[in-house]
Amino acid sequence: MKNNIGLFRYQKGRISQAKLAELTGVSRQSINAIETGRFNPSVELAMKIAAVLDCRVEDLFILEDDK
Repeated sequence: MKNNIGLFRYQKGRISQAKLAELTGVSRQSINAIETGRFNPSVELAMKIAAVLDCRVEDLFILEDDK
């Protein structure tokens, strides 16, 4: 799964990974792992990230074809 979290962080005023982590209740390392595709967030965390970045979950995450 790809994501646009870094882009939305930048557009939202260059919010750092650390600040996004603080606002969503996770570690900076967790945000980094999500952004780099090493970890897929829970639905709850995805919704929290979207709320902080003022967008929809569908705007943040792109499901890739298995082809």
